[in-house]
Amino acid sequence: MTIFPGALYYRDAYRNWAQIFKIMSVLWLVLAMFMALPLVVLLVEKDPDAPAFGVSLFIVLGAALTTWLLTRRVSLQLKPWQMFVLTSASWASITGFASLPLILGAPQLSITNAVFESVSAITTTGSTILVGIEDLSDGLKLWRGIMQWMGGIGIIVMGIAILPFLKVGGMRLFHTESSDWSDKVMPRTGGIAKATLSIYVTMTLMAMLSYWLGGMDLLDAVVHGMTSLATGGFANSDASFGAYDDQPWILWMASLFMLSGALPFVLYIRFLRGYRSALWKDQQVRGLLGVLAIAIALLTFWRVMKGDSGLESLTHVTFNVISVVTTTGYASDDYTQWGALAIVAFFYLTFVGGCSGSTSGGMKIFRFQIAMLMLRDQLRYLIHANGVFSARYNQQPVTSDISRSVVAFSFFFFITIAVLALGLSVLGLDIVTALSGAATAVANVGPGLGDTIGPSGNFATLPDAAKWLLCIGMLMGRLEILTVVVLLTPMFWRR
Repeated sequence: MTIFPGALYYRDAYRNWAQIFKIMSVLWLVLAMFMALPLVVLLVEKDPDAPAFGVSLFIVLGAALTTWLLTRRVSLQLKPWQMFVLTSASWASITGFASLPLILGAPQLSITNAVFESVSAITTTGSTILVGIEDLSDGLKLWRGIMQWMGGIGIIVMGIAILPFLKVGGMRLFHTESSDWSDKVMPRTGGIAKATLSIYVTMTLMAMLSYWLGGMDLLDAVVHGMTSLATGGFANSDASFGAYDDQPWILWMASLFMLSGALPFVLYIRFLRGYRSALWKDQQVRGLLGVLAIAIALLTFWRVMKGDSGLESLTHVTFNVISVVTTTGYASDDYTQWGALAIVAFFYLTFVGGCSGSTSGGMKIFRFQIAMLMLRDQLRYLIHANGVFSARYNQQPVTSDISRSVVAFSFFFFITIAVLALGLSVLGLDIVTALSGAATAVANVGPGLGDTIGPSGNFATLPDAAKWLLCIGMLMGRLEILTVVVLLTPMFWRR
């Protein structure tokens, strides 16, 4: 039987896209399973929100099963270009499905507000348009926490398996056996995936238990446990962690768990496998701890010099600095009221981020360290024009392709913020709101600066067009910019 060239083209195109949708159907099925948890809570409480979650679950489950049935016979042999498409398409589709309970149930948000809230949750940004969070149903509070917890594990998978494989943003430095998608290595990656998930679940349960024993009620402990490890930032109160201002031990526990979520999970695996110094010997971890120590010491000294209590200042500075640097976005106090130095410092800290292979966003600390290595070598070349220098990071050589990738990512990171801020200003936002809103969206931090979207404000009053721009910024920031930008180039589709 003769197969015409045109038929071969369409057959291959079907197989390629069917592989993508087959994996997406599994992700949608997982989303449906998690959606069942708040549904059970609402049914037990006989809450009127239960039908909304039921309908949402039916829609997601129907889409997942239908897609899987249509693609079940397709074998999985993913190519790099498919991974680029899959990464962007899966995150976009999951945020869309996750918004359904917010649209169909109380508080019956508009499509714009519901999508904004779900994008903020799944990307673990933590920006919110909701007011009166305390009055939401228990099921909806739980759903907000679950969305961020799912986003957190998704970010870890991206950091240790997908982005190193795609060589995005210098992540090739962290290539391990879990980053190899060949048939020969895939069986071993399953063990790493299980270990990572086990650690993530265990640490989440530890956070929940600690919060509960520390004085939170059970629902608050569960939600904050999930959003702390996910470095997400959703809280069950409009005041965020300001609601626990009179319980400083809770702020210290939260600081510890936020920091735990911002460290590389692969190092936790190595630690449990007997390499006890794995965390401390890692340059990322030492760099992150150094930045935190300097920022905390500086701002604590600043507040004490202004007459504030030493211990209280240390508690709130530590909590809020770790929250911003790890891109969690909790707030225990309005740090924009601490003075000009604090405002500028927190704006700078917005860009830092945690470690690669963690749940945090931002630039990631390793890129600043690579930039310093490149700057050092450039200064050496100016002095010794014929010298030969070899930069190393974590005992690995920093090759030219890694340097180029870091520079390209950094360029697109700040260009994205600049373009987004320009778009927000065109929509009528003041310069502080536009610039800090763009930065906090792309860095996935949560609160911005100013009276509108600062730590004591929220994003509800922004125009709908501004919310859609921020949604794009949050998704691009979470997907490391280049995985989205590459899809917009004609040469990608010509392959």
